[in-house]
Amino acid sequence: MASSSGSFSPPKLSDFILTERLGSGTYATVYKAYRKGDSREVVAVKVVSKKSLNRVSTENLLTEIEILKTMRHPHIVQLKDFQWDAENIYLILEWCSGGDLSCFIRSRRILPETVVRRFLQQIDFGFAQYMSPWDEQSSLRGSPLYMAPEMVCRRQYDSRVDLWSVGVILYEALFGRAPFASRSYAELEEKIRSNQPIELPPGARVSKNCRDLLLRLLDRNPDARITFKEFFTHPFVDMEHMPSAESLVKAKAMVLQAVQKDQEGERDAALCLYCSALEHFVPAIHYETDRQRKETLRQKVRQYVSRAEELKSLLASDNRLSFEEARNSRDILREMSRDKPRLLAALQEERGQGDQEALDAYQQCLGELLLVLAGEPQGRRRELLHSEIKSLMSRAEYLKKNIKMQETQSDASLDRESLADSVRSCEFPRCVVQTVFLKTLQISNYMEFCYGKVVGVS
Repeated sequence: MASSSGSFSPPKLSDFILTERLGSGTYATVYKAYRKGDSREVVAVKVVSKKSLNRVSTENLLTEIEILKTMRHPHIVQLKDFQWDAENIYLILEWCSGGDLSCFIRSRRILPETVVRRFLQQIDFGFAQYMSPWDEQSSLRGSPLYMAPEMVCRRQYDSRVDLWSVGVILYEALFGRAPFASRSYAELEEKIRSNQPIELPPGARVSKNCRDLLLRLLDRNPDARITFKEFFTHPFVDMEHMPSAESLVKAKAMVLQAVQKDQEGERDAALCLYCSALEHFVPAIHYETDRQRKETLRQKVRQYVSRAEELKSLLASDNRLSFEEARNSRDILREMSRDKPRLLAALQEERGQGDQEALDAYQQCLGELLLVLAGEPQGRRRELLHSEIKSLMSRAEYLKKNIKMQETQSDASLDRESLADSVRSCEFPRCVVQTVFLKTLQISNYMEFCYGKVVGVS
């Protein structure tokens, strides 16, 4: 079926012509190839040397093949065929031409959270539950930069090492370097073995949800590390708004409700629904492959953003009036709370903050005030306290809508920029994201996935 012709030349397959080598790892090498005949179809051929496989890695390779044979999904690279001979096993895979994530990051230094989220939404840990666990005879394989501490320390490990690897890549994408940038392997190993918690670079500005996910992925204790279920339900990953065929259906349903509430004069409800609709319209634009339909969607989004901005301005005016009305009551409450330092501290106004910082301050204040309210006896101070809590909740909800609008507008504008061309949809050359999945596929060093496509590649 196939034969090798020297260690430096590509193997020969009866149906394909193997050309340039795309990459190699511990167990396998990947080549660009063309199908023989008139079609000249371009594919990627993953060549796995049988000599490099032990019992566990052989079982995992066969499992990988079995799973990929049944997979037909827009976000997973298709296994077109597989072949074997006396020396190698050959996986014939769908061709993706966009390059890998490491090059993508290096060319842009850092990636915005909106782009990073798109990549995270594509990760599929489906193989992990089928892979055989680590055994005592297994040698340490893969790139140490992405290895979880339990691997480096030669402790028992399982598929949770994949989550650590995703954390390293998330860190690299956000800050332009890995958390354990080192001058030597010995220095790298020492940093990974350390018990010191992972810290973000000084002055790092990331959202609260992004920070939470990153630090939970990079927990040195695998038992305390975020689980697979928690990863996919985490608000930063936001799988609900992943680009899909359902995105447009959901967006249209919500915008119809928004228009109805708008016509009925319910500004607050209308703005909330417009924002929710836009959160689905943006991924719908990403998912759409037809240029004309994509542009039509963009025009619709601009109309809805414009109306949402008008509503936001009207509500801001209402909110200022409400805030001024509540100010007198707040001043009285402060005067009545001088004997309660905790309550007095919670009532201090925060000035000169951005929306997210102000929202965090409001939420912290609400937590304090609710605790005080629970122990406050009936009387004028309790009434004022209850009124202040309602006012804070109203302002916090307004800020949430404002932040959501800003994020949606940012995401929509990003779709127009050249930065997004490599990652926007399948009509562009797809970008292959090289994610190190050291345990999940012991036969390879990497789980590579392109924007909209995932594939195990050495």
